[in-house]
Amino acid sequence: MAEATELRKTEKEKNLQTIKDAQEAQTAVASALTVLKEFYAKAAEATALVQQQPEAPPIFDKPYTGMGGEAGGVVGMLEVIESDFARLEGDTSASEEAAQQEYDTFMTDSKVDLMGQQKDAEHKTAKVKSEKKALVVKKADLEGTQKELDAALEYFDKLKPSCIDAGTSYEDRVGRREEEIESLQTALRILNGEDI
Repeated sequence: MAEATELRKTEKEKNLQTIKDAQEAQTAVASALTVLKEFYAKAAEATALVQQQPEAPPIFDKPYTGMGGEAGGVVGMLEVIESDFARLEGDTSASEEAAQQEYDTFMTDSKVDLMGQQKDAEHKTAKVKSEKKALVVKKADLEGTQKELDAALEYFDKLKPSCIDAGTSYEDRVGRREEEIESLQTALRILNGEDI
């Protein structure tokens, strides 16, 4: 936007200078045309250099008044130059107006786009903050769960020898259980006062 503003400023200054120059040139050309037209008007009436003859030769049907009125003369050329300057002024003014409208549209669109991007950045920043908070909570949950798992695995390791087969066969275990049951029954009889 800053670059477009700088370019627009430069272009506007150039266009305004061109319009000013064209207007000044039109004024100068108009003044020159006025001077030349007055000069040729006086020259057409001048008789100082005309030879006085009693009667004009038959080839002249009217007196010679100079070349001031000819389309290809100096006056005609100056009139073309004046119209060129007028056209330059009109074209430059139209170009300036179109460029200003284009710049205004660009700036409006850019401001709307910038506001949208700023809002989007604000939303994303807020989302990042909430996700960071959620991450902290999840890490704390993970640490607590890991401690529970470590404690459970430690307890499991303690229980493993008593719960898992330590290399004895089924028959040996059944025999030990039967021995244990018999010793418990003997202990019960003793406690009940029975003779063994």
